[in-house]
Order: sequence, then structure tokens, then C-alpha cells
Amino acid sequence: MLALAADNLLSPIVLSFVLGLLAALARSDLSIPEAVAKGMSIYLLFAIGFKGGVSVADHGLDLTLGMTLLSGIILSFALPILAFGMLRVLSGMSRTDAAAVAGHYGSISIVTFVAATSVLSDAGIVFEGYMVAVAAAMEAPAILSALWLISRGQGGADMGGDLWREILLNGSIVLLLGAFAIGAITGQEGLEKIASFIVNPFQGVLCLFLLDMGLIAGRGLREARVLDRGAIAFGVLMPVVSATLGLGVGLLLGLSTGGVVLLMVLSASASYIAVPAAMRVAVPEANPSIYLTLSLAITFPFNLTLGIPLYLSVAQMMTGG
Repeated sequence: MLALAADNLLSPIVLSFVLGLLAALARSDLSIPEAVAKGMSIYLLFAIGFKGGVSVADHGLDLTLGMTLLSGIILSFALPILAFGMLRVLSGMSRTDAAAVAGHYGSISIVTFVAATSVLSDAGIVFEGYMVAVAAAMEAPAILSALWLISRGQGGADMGGDLWREILLNGSIVLLLGAFAIGAITGQEGLEKIASFIVNPFQGVLCLFLLDMGLIAGRGLREARVLDRGAIAFGVLMPVVSATLGLGVGLLLGLSTGGVVLLMVLSASASYIAVPAAMRVAVPEANPSIYLTLSLAITFPFNLTLGIPLYLSVAQMMTGG
């Protein structure tokens, strides 16, 4: 595991993130234009969705796929409740802030997922292509769980049309599922036609995107004073607990070693795109400095540098893969 962690830490992907992180902490004026960062995000979502669809076309539909989708949805509903309980014990944050944070930890970070697929591909470890569909399915249920937790306290939560639009038409979900559908329809022949666009440049674009993520995380760490020690401990402990649950579910489903790793990563990651957008609409009184700093500046770096190698080593040990 230590050797794998060292290899991961010295990979171009992680080092690009570290460069951005250190630049932000040093208050460098290095920055990625917002339009460029958004373009890279669109590219990565389309590429991973398309390739996942092609893999399903090659693999075919089966019971395991359906059960994995259902399990991912159940995990996304359940993990915020666990996260909320842990936060109420470990941290002094309010019920509203704790519920808003909890919602982030039932949803997923697509960038962490993409980084994990890159690590698996570099290691020659195969995984189920339909895991990208599981990632998309796990985006929204956690939002509903967070709103339920808030509604049990004072004031409730507004389940208005704007919120449902944020949940159902969130750009990352639409793009992932749309690209997945295109890949599934066109199959390997479609992939061959655009391989020079979505296969060869993928790693380079991911490095630049993670450079930008490092810059954002570094700025968040400069604001870490909004978090108490219990909240910071939660940001590291929660992904390990969630990954353990993902491991158990993956083993019960009979997923490959790569599939188990990806389910662990999906369970362990924390949203910093879809859920913040929904929380701004539904719970404007929740403090975004708390939930964004925890998910992006604490949990994301942990997963990227140490979490993924840890989850891979544990999955290999448990599956013999």
C-alpha cells in the first residue's frame, strides 16, 4: 500500500494538484480562466461518460448492473444520515450546517472518480464500464436526504421547483448520462471515430483540471479557520468509513477488483459541484464556507493523495485481484 501511495503521489495528476495547492497557499497569482476550467470540466465529463457507455455496449445489460445502480442509490440516501450523526458528535456546527455538509458526503466527486479510473487504467486493472452510470445515479439522492434532515429541525426545507430543477437537470448529471447514452448507442465503432479527441488528450486535460482544483483547494485551506478540529477530523474519517461500506456492498455484488475500488471511491468522495448548487437554492442559511471547505479542501485532497491508493490496496486484498 505504501508503494502504491508513493507511486500515486508522484503521478503527474497528483503533482499537478499539489502545484496548484502550493501556489494558492503561497498566494501566487497563478490562475486558470473560468471559461477554460469549465471547458475542461465539460470535456472530462463527456469523455468519461462516453467511454462508460461504450463499455456497457461491449459488456451488455445484466442483473449485476441493475443491482449496482440500486445499491449506489441506497448508499447515496443513507450516507448523509451517517455523516450527520458523526458531525453532531464530532463538531459543534449547527443542525442546518451539519445537514448541508452531510448531503455533500452522500453525493459524489466526479473528479475523484475520474482520477481513480486513471489510476486503475495505469495499473492495468479492469473495471465495469457502467460504474459511470452509478456515479450519475449517486449525485441526487443525498440532496433529498439532507433536506429531510433539515426538515426535521426548525424551519423545514423548501422543495420548490427551482430545487427540483437543480437536482434533475444539473449539468454534470445531464452531460454524464447523455454522453453515456451516446457511447452505449454508437459502441466501439463510435469510440474509434473520436478516439483522438477523448482518449489520447485525456490525461493531459485531467492534469490541467487538477491544477485548477489545487488552486481552489488551497484558497479554501486559507479559510480553514471556519472549521473546528472535529469538523476537520470528520473530513478525513468520513471517507474512510464510507469507503468501508462501499467495499462491503461491492463484495456482496460480486464486482471486479476495479469495480469494488470505484464503488469505494464513489462512497468516499464528497460533492463540490451538484450539492452546493442545490444547497444554495434550498438552504441559503447554511454556510457555504463550511461545506465547500470541508469537501474540496479537506476530503478531496485526502482521497486524491492517500485515499485512492488505500482503497485499491484494501480491495485487492479482499478480492485477491
